[in-house]
Amino acid sequence: MSATAEFVRAAALSDLEEDTPLRVELGGVPVSLVRTEGEVFAIYDICSHANVSLSEGEVEDCQIECWLHGSTFDLRTGKPSGLPATRPVPVYPVKIEGDDVLVSVTQES
Repeated sequence: MSATAEFVRAAALSDLEEDTPLRVELGGVPVSLVRTEGEVFAIYDICSHANVSLSEGEVEDCQIECWLHGSTFDLRTGKPSGLPATRPVPVYPVKIEGDDVLVSVTQES
């Protein structure tokens, strides 16, 4: 069974700079918001290889790079696209309403 997606305001769209991750915490979950290629993505902010913040890394070609070891993750799927990471990180649904960026971090129950 899955819970109903509950969207919460994460940031203002105007606060997001192109290709510059913004770390937010939603219900105790660290999330990196990324505005790139005309879209906004929300990805779990902790690298699956090393316990470091992805929001401190670089964004290019719809991927975010972990600054520590260079692992890259697809912002659309969370799948690693560069070693040493082999496990994906969660991605979260995003909605834009006016200048509000809404994200759902509701987990399946």
